[in-house]
Amino acid sequence: METFDPDGVEQPVFVIREHHETLDEPLGAYRRARLIHVSAGVLIVRTETERWVVPPGHAVWMPAGLLHRLSAASPVEFHSLHVAPDAAPLAPHSGAVVPDPLVGALLIAAADLPHDQPFDEPAARLVQVLLDRLPGLRTVPLGLNWPRDPRAQRIADALSANPADAAVLEELAAAAGVTARTAARLFVKETGQTFGQWRQQLRLLVALEHLGGGASVTQVALEVGYSDVSSFIAVFRDAFGDTPARYFR
Repeated sequence: METFDPDGVEQPVFVIREHHETLDEPLGAYRRARLIHVSAGVLIVRTETERWVVPPGHAVWMPAGLLHRLSAASPVEFHSLHVAPDAAPLAPHSGAVVPDPLVGALLIAAADLPHDQPFDEPAARLVQVLLDRLPGLRTVPLGLNWPRDPRAQRIADALSANPADAAVLEELAAAAGVTARTAARLFVKETGQTFGQWRQQLRLLVALEHLGGGASVTQVALEVGYSDVSSFIAVFRDAFGDTPARYFR
């Protein structure tokens, strides 16, 4: 199947509806900004220094020109809003947001509009209302900054491969060929979080991905390093405002 190229579309603003059984979109940067709103499944979005886990009802914003790639290990549905930089005032930074019900409905309606010809007046009004709603979208903590320094990256990659690893920073740093003090400093400098905060956020995002794939709360808690399920539920609720069992309802 031929890959869709949004840069080949002349329309300055358009929406594409996508469904994939699995997804491994290649790394790419586009001349338009992109709002990716997930309606079913869980989408993973990566840039060179950031990673997001996007569950249903949430979205991630990618500014124009930012290299990123999408992936999903199970079926996923989403709408991609593509916006030319001169079409509206746009956020300059990437981030996860929660589109309100009106934005969700407008994205669904806009996906039915042709993107190979100019909009008529009703279509143009619909798209303008959608653009007007973008600045007010609420941000949510669904992302994680990834360190650039190779020493800190080795620690981050090891934990990403095994989030349940209970090793302390001293052990992880030694395996990465760096002192614990240097590793702690690198995480604060390059991710904006202490190592402990970063590790907890990684575990929560992995938990979101697995919960979205249908795993049980108990199974997920163990997979991300919590032997006490009640503690996992409390941490999850503090971070996302709801319990794991209710989050995807």
